[in-house]
Amino acid sequence: MAPITIDLVGTGAGGRNHFRCAVVGAGAFGRNHLRVYRELEAASRGEVELAAVVDADPAARAAASDRYAIPAFASIDELLVSGTAVDAASICVPTVHHAAAAEQLLHAGIDVLIEKPFAASLAEADAILALAAEKGRIVQIGHLERFNPAVTAVEPLLNRPMFFEAHRLSIFTPRSLDVDVVLDLMIHDLDIVLHLANSPVREIRAVGLPVLSRKVDIANVRVEFESGCIANFTASRVSTEQVRKLRFFQPRQYLSLDFARQELLTIEVSAAAAAAASMGGAALEALAKAAAVKASVPEPALKGTGFSPSNVGAPQAAALAAEGVPAHPSAGLNLQKYTVEKSEPLRLEMENFLASVRTRTAPRVTGSQGRAALALALDINAAIAAHAQRAGL
Repeated sequence: MAPITIDLVGTGAGGRNHFRCAVVGAGAFGRNHLRVYRELEAASRGEVELAAVVDADPAARAAASDRYAIPAFASIDELLVSGTAVDAASICVPTVHHAAAAEQLLHAGIDVLIEKPFAASLAEADAILALAAEKGRIVQIGHLERFNPAVTAVEPLLNRPMFFEAHRLSIFTPRSLDVDVVLDLMIHDLDIVLHLANSPVREIRAVGLPVLSRKVDIANVRVEFESGCIANFTASRVSTEQVRKLRFFQPRQYLSLDFARQELLTIEVSAAAAAAASMGGAALEALAKAAAVKASVPEPALKGTGFSPSNVGAPQAAALAAEGVPAHPSAGLNLQKYTVEKSEPLRLEMENFLASVRTRTAPRVTGSQGRAALALALDINAAIAAHAQRAGL
């Protein structure tokens, strides 16, 4: 992927002509933030600078400092008293420390990008939002899947989504065991579905079990929205495979997103099929017959039947077949694979954060949206606990 040059011309929050960024937490997430800040520094013509890293662990702190040639500090207090200028910071520490880290940075006038989940409780999230409003600071929550190019591609196609099916499965690792699978993995899909459904939650049904840790490692959830939309979520961190997929249905259309591959497929009901369905069985039978012969019968031979190769099957069958995507076998269903310009979601997220810092405008994933995803995740955990009690688990 070619490097992306970002335009951050202007003055930072500290009055300089560039932004000095720090990363708090040099673990798995923090190392990625460090890497991307350095990439953005190289692409921004001096307008972004990776300025510091903070981590309580001496080994992690030293490794980050050596790799990126930046000052390292054992705490945010050390960073602040050192006189090192910082305009913006990523908070990549364990969730239980999000609130304390955000409070210190916001009080110091530093804009923050907080890794998901927003905080350990709604009270902590509300305190962060109140302090950010008081200090006039940017708070962005790290729901990076919102920046996945497949999600960006599907947003213009939204009509009236009525059913979602989300699967997010991972092989077990000791990462993020401070939170359960709902707050670790499922929360990505909760945020996206809340965004796409755009409706208050009406009812939650959930079941979950601990498998290899003391917290819930696998969960299945059914959420009903006030709009009538239903969403099923499955998340596991004890799977034998990696799966990151979201499928949803809306009138006359099925959409499938693969987050890992950054792909978007749609299946649409053709105008002919919709008309045939409204007319009943005979019309549907005629549609099926037309579909069966379309591959061998030239379009002029179908003239007058009301059907054609373009309206009884995939409109781009040849192109799709060349990409390994078969035409849909059912009459009247058109399969389309969208062109998605692939890019790293984390980089897009951090570019959006820095653009918000520059323009003093709301980021794509606001603190309020991060709070909504957290609230739903916590309600789901309460439903899982209630189910476990009823089942005697």
